Amino acid sequence: METASVVKKDIRKIKSEKLREFLVEAGEKPFRVKQVEEWLWKKSATSFAEMTNLSKKTRELLENNFTINALQVHEQQVSRDQTIKSMFRLHDSHLVEGVLIPTDSRMTACVSSQVGCSLACKFCATGYMDRKRNLDAAEIYDQVVLINQQAKQNYRIPLSNIVYMGMGEPLLNYANVLQSIEHITSPQGLNMSPKRITVSTAGIAKMIKKLGDDQVKFNLALSLHAANDEKRNQIMAINETNNLEVLKEALQYFYQKTRTRITFEYIVFYDFNDTLEDAKELWQFTKYVPSKVNLIEYNPIAEADFKNTEEDRLDQFARYLENKGVTVNVRRSRGKDIDAACGQLAIKQK
Repeated sequence: METASVVKKDIRKIKSEKLREFLVEAGEKPFRVKQVEEWLWKKSATSFAEMTNLSKKTRELLENNFTINALQVHEQQVSRDQTIKSMFRLHDSHLVEGVLIPTDSRMTACVSSQVGCSLACKFCATGYMDRKRNLDAAEIYDQVVLINQQAKQNYRIPLSNIVYMGMGEPLLNYANVLQSIEHITSPQGLNMSPKRITVSTAGIAKMIKKLGDDQVKFNLALSLHAANDEKRNQIMAINETNNLEVLKEALQYFYQKTRTRITFEYIVFYDFNDTLEDAKELWQFTKYVPSKVNLIEYNPIAEADFKNTEEDRLDQFARYLENKGVTVNVRRSRGKDIDAACGQLAIKQK
């Protein structure tokens, strides 16, 4: 009679106390858990065989009972501007994308938090995909590790910044996103500064407030794209349940709790939100909370017929805000030729 094969649990999903209990019951010393976790989160081990300061017996014990569901690079593309887009394969064969964005001043990883997305923003390729599932904390962490390896191998410079601006809505995967940031920023993990991490949301007001209650140390960006409800409703369905008044209150609450300045992201679409009246509405919205504005080029996708605004309109828009005392950055697209730019991430079926 055949015995059913044991389904091994991913060791990175097991809490420290449970792992300690398991190891002690198996006759190991309690300090072994610290060694194992150092291999997992500080040294980013993807196999038990790598854990060379553990005895062969201990490694076999772990191998027989657990697995490490590490991400793998499934496909990689390099843009003319040196941006690298990776398609990552998850343990269950789902695919997500992440991007390494090198510039003169920083080396940024753009990571995904969900397989697909449920928000269906009209200008975003991911929004036209179904949401399959949330990524777990280790899957987000692995993207950072692999993109950091790419940065060091290709440009000999480690990551300086991480943005949660890839596929999915991070605040609809709240617990895993925060846990991934804990592993990335902890001295027992990758030890990166939380001030170099930005989480971008389409605007989930109650979760923005929860970020405030949790007094997070990382930066928050709001994908705004229109500062009046009528226009925002047209391009972002989430605005119908999280309108600008509700978001204003949530952002004020977040700032009151964290004292962290908000970044407003604003894609400037031709003949939709690029007039001086639009700029005035945006300026008025920025007054509610200490903030800065990133004006973003629109990156075309097959599913939508928006156009990027004209250069002179963009200049006038930016100048209007600057004259009102707003801190403005104009973000030029990177990786557009390989569909790696903002709003272009989607798994293309071949």
